[in-house]
Amino acid sequence: MEYRHRVVLLAGPSGSGKSYIAHRTGLPVLCLDDFYKDGDDPTLPRQNGQVDWDSPDSWDAGTAVETIARLAQEGKAEVPVYAIGADRRVSTRPFEVAGSPLFVAEGIFAAEIVEECRRRGLLAGAYALRRPRGTTFVRRLTRDLAEQRKAPKVLLRRGVALLRAEPAVLRRQTGLGAEAARARDVLRQVAGLVASHPHH
Repeated sequence: MEYRHRVVLLAGPSGSGKSYIAHRTGLPVLCLDDFYKDGDDPTLPRQNGQVDWDSPDSWDAGTAVETIARLAQEGKAEVPVYAIGADRRVSTRPFEVAGSPLFVAEGIFAAEIVEECRRRGLLAGAYALRRPRGTTFVRRLTRDLAEQRKAPKVLLRRGVALLRAEPAVLRRQTGLGAEAARARDVLRQVAGLVASHPHH
């Protein structure tokens, strides 16, 4: 099937600056973190009785792909609005890619859907954002504290765990088909993709 719009998937560890870089591309940006499952979903993965939000199974990949497919075909879709503090979708909002031939879908689990998007002809490119680990740690902690996502002690503990896990996260994302790239390389490559996908 020939789609009018195609997606650039942007993955990367938590706090690596995915949404910042996604918006720097100048393309419409779909936030994939809005596709987390609700906190009372019985299919959520658990560790020691707590929901494991860092597991891809805490995320609704199927709905994310269907939404991307609808955007690719029709240029607009209703997308969920997720409140991380409340662990649930609180509403939906209309999202349009308008006249842009490409749009970015960014999120920590973006790499999980690279293969499916490629198989369905939706994919223009897929990247995993790579930054120095210390930078990511500070960015993530600053953001999470500012947004009061969870209690400070929880955020610090999670931040240290994510810092240790970061190389494994990147390995997984590249293993799933995303290309590891620094911020400036992502921007350069996306500019190249835009140039090769003229407006319809």
